[in-house]
Amino acid sequence: MKQVINIYKKHQFNVDNFIMTLIKSLPKDYITHADKILKDNQFIQLIYAVNSYYVQISPTICKKNRETMSLNADKSHYFTKLHLDDDGFYISNPYIHYRTGKASISIVRQMEDVYYVFDCNLIELLEELKLIEYNGVHDKFKKSVYFLGSTLLAFVAIALIGYGGYTFFHLMIDPQGNDFLHDIFKTIISITLGLAIYDLAKQIFEHEVIFNSFHHEDDKEYKVLGKFLISIIIALSIETLMVVFKIALDDYKELLSAFYLLIGVTIMFVGLAYFYKTIKTSSCDRD
Repeated sequence: MKQVINIYKKHQFNVDNFIMTLIKSLPKDYITHADKILKDNQFIQLIYAVNSYYVQISPTICKKNRETMSLNADKSHYFTKLHLDDDGFYISNPYIHYRTGKASISIVRQMEDVYYVFDCNLIELLEELKLIEYNGVHDKFKKSVYFLGSTLLAFVAIALIGYGGYTFFHLMIDPQGNDFLHDIFKTIISITLGLAIYDLAKQIFEHEVIFNSFHHEDDKEYKVLGKFLISIIIALSIETLMVVFKIALDDYKELLSAFYLLIGVTIMFVGLAYFYKTIKTSSCDRD
């Protein structure tokens, strides 16, 4: 969504000129010809008219129906601070449309004592001008894949946490019949990895399937990746500690494995530190 708005801002002069030129070229009785206007221009979502007293004097005309619920409604809260240009046009800033949930802009044109309002889908408008390539079928397919993937990851995470809990309770019920240290470390690793995978699934679902808000943090993805890496490092550190405990119990054949694990975890720590340093630097550069 943010990319769409940035593209619009970059090409705002040309996009606004296109919209104003198009509206000027349309039949002047916009309400009478609304059905044809909506059919010929897919990016226009709806049209309605408001009089000089800021009262809606026409139905809200959408692509599939005409709604009369807003007829005679007071629209003064939209129009009191409206500043028209010399040609009688006003173009709003991008916003999320209350009907479609898509990035949109509103265009107002004053003709005599009547204000005509056109709500436009910003994505389809930019696609019309060849400024972006947007494929609705591909977008739905991509969301379906991400939804399936994130759901399966969530189930894997729940299974890991459940297995960790099962192992722990089984250990508490019968501590004598198990390798206590091995099983308790196995429980910790299972739950830690489960939480890390659940965080990853939640991030994929929120970022790729749904939008929780119009604005979201630029570095949100990096924070989640950092949390995931930290969970992996914790799991590997626990595994290293478990091997060291085995060595302490006279199992010296695992000494080399512990050394390799320790080196690997140290390298991951250094890499994670460099990762966070890089992210902080780039954030400061953006500010």
